Amino acid sequence: MPRQKQSQKSMILSMLEQGTKINPMLALNSCGCFRLAAVICDLRKEGHKIKTDKIESHTGNKYAEYSLA
Repeated sequence: MPRQKQSQKSMILSMLEQGTKINPMLALNSCGCFRLAAVICDLRKEGHKIKTDKIESHTGNKYAEYSLA
C-alpha cells in the first residue's frame, strides 16, 4: 500500500502554524515548491491571515518572506 504524500500547501501551512517564516528558497528546499506565491494566494483565499515582508539580501536581491499575522 503506497504512502500518501502531504501536499505542498499543507506542508507550507504547517510550517507557518509552527511560527516559521517562509521564503522562496526555504519552500523549494523543504517542500519542493517552486510557486510559493501561488500557494500563499490559495491559503489567503481560504481565510488564513498571512503577512508579507519584503526582504533585500546582502547582494541586493529582493524577495518576499511570509508569516502568519
